[in-house]
Amino acid sequence: MSPPGAGGTRTVLHVDMDAFYVSVELLRRPELRGRPVVVGGDGARGVVAAASYEARAFGVFSAMSSVRARQLCPHAVFLAGDHALYSQVSARVMAIFREYTPLVEPLSLDEAFLDVSGVRRLHGSGATIAATIRTRVLHEEGLGCCVGVASSKFVAKLASKAAKPVAARSGTRAGRGVVVVEPGNEVVFVQRLPVGALWGVGPATLERLGRLGISTVAELAAVPLPHIVGAVGRASGTHLHQLAHAIDDRPVEPESTPKSVSHEETYANDVTSSTDLRREIVRQSDAVAGRLRRQGLAGRTVQLKVRFSDFRTISRSNTVSGGLDTGPAIAREAKALLDKVDVAGGVRLLGVAVTGLSEERSRQLTFDDPGPDWSDASRAVDEIRDRFGDTAIGPAAAATERGLKLTRRGAQQWGPADP
Repeated sequence: MSPPGAGGTRTVLHVDMDAFYVSVELLRRPELRGRPVVVGGDGARGVVAAASYEARAFGVFSAMSSVRARQLCPHAVFLAGDHALYSQVSARVMAIFREYTPLVEPLSLDEAFLDVSGVRRLHGSGATIAATIRTRVLHEEGLGCCVGVASSKFVAKLASKAAKPVAARSGTRAGRGVVVVEPGNEVVFVQRLPVGALWGVGPATLERLGRLGISTVAELAAVPLPHIVGAVGRASGTHLHQLAHAIDDRPVEPESTPKSVSHEETYANDVTSSTDLRREIVRQSDAVAGRLRRQGLAGRTVQLKVRFSDFRTISRSNTVSGGLDTGPAIAREAKALLDKVDVAGGVRLLGVAVTGLSEERSRQLTFDDPGPDWSDASRAVDEIRDRFGDTAIGPAAAATERGLKLTRRGAQQWGPADP
């Protein structure tokens, strides 16, 4: 657990960037300020990654289909995402956070938890640190953020949401920027919220709780635990019962090894050829392997994700004895999994993932045919790419008449462009 401060209680900040992807885009497209702007895929199978507050006023939100977003806001400006740029800006923002505490736990590119319990004498109260961080991020990066301050991660995250601007057709109303939940006030703050604000309450859980007449956190807190467990199950019920009483002892964890490295793509047209899909596997495996090696990791389990034209989704996996961090080795396992799947009806989405990660990259000796060792070749590929760029070299399966068809991280995560 993160250490408490001098007062015996933790001080946790949750920093959430304001419409991060859109805000970064507006720095290079200032003429779009004040207009409804959507970042994401603009094709028929695209999804919204982020929406400006002007677009949110029309009901456009992240994870919504782009088709639906255009229906709600026909005059919205759609911009393709630039994951590489967002990663660079995020890294600079996270560096600012780490100037105040080493206990920074990024949740994504645009939000993080900070435990500032041990630095309050140096930098001031949680509220002071929150205000200072907001000022620095605005002045140094030109970006806005909101901060929640509380004694736990759960309450701090709820507080940052309460600090957000409010979207309205008449114009965006500025939020409070920083919301502080003082120690001892956590229960009152949490129990005034709708039950849907709790982590883990999705549509199905919300419906089950509704059958018990529960619509607010206060109503949930008043229901005996056995009744909640009976409605949503033991694990979920216990979790929700604790949150309803503002109980969250999870520490801020700055060092966390990734659980998986993956890449998946949605196709503008369903793919029915196993040959084409095997070629896609080679491309994706090469990208996943490159990310593994950059992080000094290897994995033992290869997973294949397939979503069919009817949205039915399956996942298949295989675990090997030694760690994998080369494209050919990962592709070999993934293609073996694909060979057992009937793709004649059409594949909408394909993904390759490696899990069971560790920093051990030893090659396990086995009587089975492990295939050739691509370790030296892969290191050479990394060196060439570092020197000449990603387009300098790649698997033959990625070669097209226009050059290499690269698989960049985040490049297609919001859906394909229409052909």
